[in-house]
Amino acid sequence: MKSAVFATLLATAAAFAPASQKVSSTALNAFEKELGSQAPLGFWDPMGLVADGDQEKFDRLRYTEIKHGRVAMMAVVGYLTAASGARFPGLISTDGTAFADIPNGFAALSSMPKAGLAQIIAFIFFMEVGVMKDATGENAFPGDLRNGYIDFGWDKLSEAEQFKKRAIELNQGRAAQMGILGLMVHEQIGVPILPN
Repeated sequence: MKSAVFATLLATAAAFAPASQKVSSTALNAFEKELGSQAPLGFWDPMGLVADGDQEKFDRLRYTEIKHGRVAMMAVVGYLTAASGARFPGLISTDGTAFADIPNGFAALSSMPKAGLAQIIAFIFFMEVGVMKDATGENAFPGDLRNGYIDFGWDKLSEAEQFKKRAIELNQGRAAQMGILGLMVHEQIGVPILPN
């Protein structure tokens, strides 16, 4: 009986073992060693966006992924901070609306004064056009926005440590994109996933 249970467990575990896959395209092999190509999936491009092996297109898509990941990380932290009840003190507008009067999530968009929403959109536009870009042309990799004056010790790290930290940021960004999507979807369908 014990051997039958053991054989069943072994067969179940084998079902989740990664299957070896042959990659026939040399274009796909071009990105197999890139940042973000990690086990168990390796390089995963189900829509074939970079099937042609174009490095410039890959770098643009990677920059976009990193930027979306950074925004999603800030969004998750902001969502959870607001859901915890933390608010700025004082008024959000001159009509007497306090920060504490603004609800969480999507309801905040309709409760916020229009001028406040315009300020947020203007700030995003300013950051997108004026700050969050490679202004000097000296970026070392997609998503490197130091522009020659912000370092925080990055250049003191070895190349392996830099690669590891970039992989951590990329994976955290991927997780945050799924996280904020889950928070927003659950809010819209009315099934809270945050504890009260």
